[in-house]
Amino acid sequence: MNDLFWGISGVNWALFGGGVAAVLGGVGSAIGITIASATVSGIVTEDGEKFGKLLPLAAMPSTQGIYGFIAAVLVLIFFNILGGEATLTGSQGFAVFLACMPVAFLGMFTGIYQGKTGAAAAGIVARRSEDSGKALIFPALVETYAVFALIVTVLMMTALQATFGG
Repeated sequence: MNDLFWGISGVNWALFGGGVAAVLGGVGSAIGITIASATVSGIVTEDGEKFGKLLPLAAMPSTQGIYGFIAAVLVLIFFNILGGEATLTGSQGFAVFLACMPVAFLGMFTGIYQGKTGAAAAGIVARRSEDSGKALIFPALVETYAVFALIVTVLMMTALQATFGG
């Protein structure tokens, strides 16, 4: 059995996958929060009373970073990397890497687009603060796809763990 896949060990592939998930989720969250916060800050400058209703719109993109973090931690736990007893072959580690990609890439893109959607929805609150609940629906629609990606990643890792006997 070959321990390397494309010259990289299985544990390193798995770590790379978890790291990419955490980093891209964090990047998407940071960009999304920045986009939404720019609009929210402008509105709060004019009307500070709306801060509480606008904060969720600015904070919603933060969940993608959390999802990437969850994927990275699950890699460490599911495949015994945290305990130092990982026995992944190169191809197994590459499979773990691939399992992390749904939450990595959708976390990045949905975080950015959720920030844009939150910024647009903030305009609803600026004009009609009583419609803040309606405004939350639009970024929540984008969130749905980040949640789907997390579920797919977790299911894939669970299947891989069962397959590898971890």
